[in-house]
Amino acid sequence: MEKSVTMVKRESQPTMALAQFISGLQYEDIPIPCLKLAKAVFLDSIGCGLYGYTLPWGRMVTDWVVEQGGRPEATLWLTGFKGPAANAALAMGTMIHSFDFDDYHHSKLHPGAAVVPAILAMGERQGSQGQELLTALVAGYETMIRVSLGTGPGPSRMKGWHLTGTCGTFGAAAAAAKLLGLDAAHTASALGLAGTQSAGLWAFIADGSQSKRLHPGRAAQSGIMAAMLAQKGYPGPTKILEAEDGGFCSATSDDYDLEQITNGLGETFETAGVTIKPYSACGSLHSAIDAARALMTKHNIAPHDIQKVILRTSHVIVTQCGFPYQPLSILQAQMSAQYTLAVAIQEGNALPDQYSPDKIGDPQILDLAHRVEITVDPEIDRVYPGLFANKVEILLRNGRSHLMRVDYPMGSTENPMTETEIEAKFRSLAGKVIDDHKASRVVQIANALEDLKGITPLMEMIALGNKI
Repeated sequence: MEKSVTMVKRESQPTMALAQFISGLQYEDIPIPCLKLAKAVFLDSIGCGLYGYTLPWGRMVTDWVVEQGGRPEATLWLTGFKGPAANAALAMGTMIHSFDFDDYHHSKLHPGAAVVPAILAMGERQGSQGQELLTALVAGYETMIRVSLGTGPGPSRMKGWHLTGTCGTFGAAAAAAKLLGLDAAHTASALGLAGTQSAGLWAFIADGSQSKRLHPGRAAQSGIMAAMLAQKGYPGPTKILEAEDGGFCSATSDDYDLEQITNGLGETFETAGVTIKPYSACGSLHSAIDAARALMTKHNIAPHDIQKVILRTSHVIVTQCGFPYQPLSILQAQMSAQYTLAVAIQEGNALPDQYSPDKIGDPQILDLAHRVEITVDPEIDRVYPGLFANKVEILLRNGRSHLMRVDYPMGSTENPMTETEIEAKFRSLAGKVIDDHKASRVVQIANALEDLKGITPLMEMIALGNKI
């Protein structure tokens, strides 16, 4: 009976339950496979961020942060600048998400872009060691993912929210609170102050703008600010998730389930389900890319043999990625099912080179893109977003057709990238701005992150690039 009462209490007070989990989490509590993945996403996020500095939208936010100046708490990659932790996290988060190549979870989140900047900036400010960084990373990932699951990622997305932005504040606040050593009461305030700053809307598709890139950086900044204010005693709403009037879940979703936030909390680690991206396209399209590439290879299909391509997917992805493609921007191409399938078929991959300014308007790829049809498939609709599954059918001019369903895209827990592949991805991205020696050193640090005595040497090593 006592256990049942405790469970009911946790479910009815998910904000406090999360706060207790965050404040109480110890390095020893985290399963070894989860720690291994945490080190991989740490490395992957840094690689994505270093590459992000080369892009206009990454550089503009970074320049703005440098212009603001301020107390030297955290080092900003590739600038030689050291400034306030919250502002450094804003820039790093934007850089990590600057090419949609960062990790994702089936709860429709990119947790690394919000949480990793928080642990880097606050870890440097606090002089945190490797085990503390890993514990804070997992606390942030668990919080961010569980808030999204409880909110209902599909329904929330269909209301126009970008969950990486809206839920990212919680993840960053959790990570920062952990590194600050806040108790459960202060952590609950930090979550409340984070939630009331939640933001991120999907309007960027309409005109090909770049606001999506900014969302996780802003979430990281807001989460750090929330934790710092909570440390000072600023009271935040400690029922931010469950409040009926103005609570996060009811405000951002028409179909939420608070039990998803606390179900298995501390026993089942959702972080273990994070996917490291092999493609620089919307994660919901990765299984479709896998299917298209496999069909082209298995049946020895040439692009000019194709009459039509049909993507059979969920209603959420029809809305999110099924818009008629026009080459308005790189981001729009990355979100477009038509363009992404066309370029994957035409060139055999979906990497940064396939989303260059010249490529996204290539007449040959455009012609094929306009022959891609997107439709709702009831089977896929039922399992999304629990599975980022897709079916791809290729209809040939000779009347034949080939169909493939992929449930587990490359990079997922069930179909993981190897350590060699993850390192190669990091080197391909980081190599744009740092030399091989520095890249190798970052890999070594990430692989043995639990032994790190302090994050400052890593941050200072990449404070300036070699190739910019």
